Amino acid sequence: MNRTTLSLIGAATALAAVTGVASLTAGSSEGPAQPVAKAARRLPVERSTLLCPPPTSSEVGSTTYTAYTPTGNGEGTGDGAKKATAGLLPAQAPDDEPASGPKGGEKSGEKSDRKGAQKGGSDKAGEPVVPLKEPGKPVTTETDRSDAPALIGTADGSLAPGWTVQQTTTVDAGTGRGLLGTACAAPDTNFWFPGISTAKDRQDYVHLTNPDDSAAEVDLKLYGEEGRLKPSTDEAITVPGRSTVPVLLSTLTDAEAADATLRVSARSGRVGATVQAVDQTFGSDWLPASAEPSTSVVLPGIPADATSVRLVVHAPGANDADLKVRLAGRNSAITPAGHESLHVKSGMTAWVDFGDLTKGEAGSLVLTAEGGKGTAAPVVAALRVTRGKGPDQETAFIPATTGIERTATAADNRAKGSTLSLVAPNGSAKVRVTASAGSGGGRPVSKTIEVKGGTTVAAEPPHPASGKGGYAVTVERISGGPVYASRMLALPQGGIPMFTIQALPDDRATVEVPAARQDLSLLNDAGQ
Repeated sequence: MNRTTLSLIGAATALAAVTGVASLTAGSSEGPAQPVAKAARRLPVERSTLLCPPPTSSEVGSTTYTAYTPTGNGEGTGDGAKKATAGLLPAQAPDDEPASGPKGGEKSGEKSDRKGAQKGGSDKAGEPVVPLKEPGKPVTTETDRSDAPALIGTADGSLAPGWTVQQTTTVDAGTGRGLLGTACAAPDTNFWFPGISTAKDRQDYVHLTNPDDSAAEVDLKLYGEEGRLKPSTDEAITVPGRSTVPVLLSTLTDAEAADATLRVSARSGRVGATVQAVDQTFGSDWLPASAEPSTSVVLPGIPADATSVRLVVHAPGANDADLKVRLAGRNSAITPAGHESLHVKSGMTAWVDFGDLTKGEAGSLVLTAEGGKGTAAPVVAALRVTRGKGPDQETAFIPATTGIERTATAADNRAKGSTLSLVAPNGSAKVRVTASAGSGGGRPVSKTIEVKGGTTVAAEPPHPASGKGGYAVTVERISGGPVYASRMLALPQGGIPMFTIQALPDDRATVEVPAARQDLSLLNDAGQ
């Protein structure tokens, strides 16, 4: 092969490369290259995927789905509102007939009286659940089906940035009675669930949902106080494409662990994973995954009337973790008496029972590494919070969460019962809290809240003006240090303080896109 042929091949290769490669310098054949110092642009995401677990198998349960996309994030997506879509479809249980979900397409605020269908209608497979038509206006639907399936959904165009779906279930009686709430989550390949249990009085199921067409291979590993719990069966699970698989955690080991940690990791593919914890005494709720392992974690929004607060921490790394424990209250951050620090051995799970930690004042728990950064070990953590006494107790979970960089949203809020908690663990911060229009109409209302460093602000969020039905609450960080948030929804029933808490991580509505352009001067170099 001669030099001319090689030069032509090199030129063709370079031409193919530069069409998809960003050049960080400007250059031309007429002069030397000049550096480009343009800042990266922040643009809205153009597609979002969410997965909702099957809500309940109870015959006395009812579930509300609420979908919402905030306004103001969709500019520049390149898709007009007419092209934008957002909705969820039923996942299929393995080896089953195609599932049908709660019928979507209701007008905002319209309610259904159904077991699988509206009056005078029937569910149709393939019809989306809570489809959105425009940002800024929530859509709700209800079902009381005991066989309601998991849901797989996507949003694109102007409906994708910040798209949020909340699943709220009320179980009136029997095992698992209580209020169960979870924000439908994006698929991933790795999840940590501190706070699970394999004890006899708990039935914890991890629900694995695969949004893709090909099967996913998933490993499930349990860790207790002494390290890895000995498996009693194969911990590898195959989740067929577009389907969901529930796994009872106590079947994975013969060990009874009241406080343990589950790791879900995908060998191939990706899944959504959420744990449903059912306690014979304390009711039930969803336990979402903890934030990624970190040397500093924040667990926001412990209710003022919590009668018991239990912390579960796991150190997944090669080193032991030594943590400082602080409670960020209304006026300042304090160290809980007798629990100034916590030592967690590598590969093991530790727990602390704080009792009625908040003493009538809402707060947030902040864990930070002791010592220098060189010796700090990352951890994952979650809180189990109980309200009420005796037979009228109810429980909820608060996992460690990420801070709000720009915006975060809780989709399902009611006229009564919502409490928003904001904590600034370091410096003071200012946020804007916006209540959307209601599902039955109304106008948005906003207010600004300042959170002092080291404190927690717990307050009822604003209500939409002249609005009816459920509404969404969006938190936008305006200035200052990191802010972490959660939302408690309390719907007491029959003397039981039913409640659920959802952490509000950043919604990742926008991404940074570096400034780039094609640089054809690369062709000159390739031809030489």
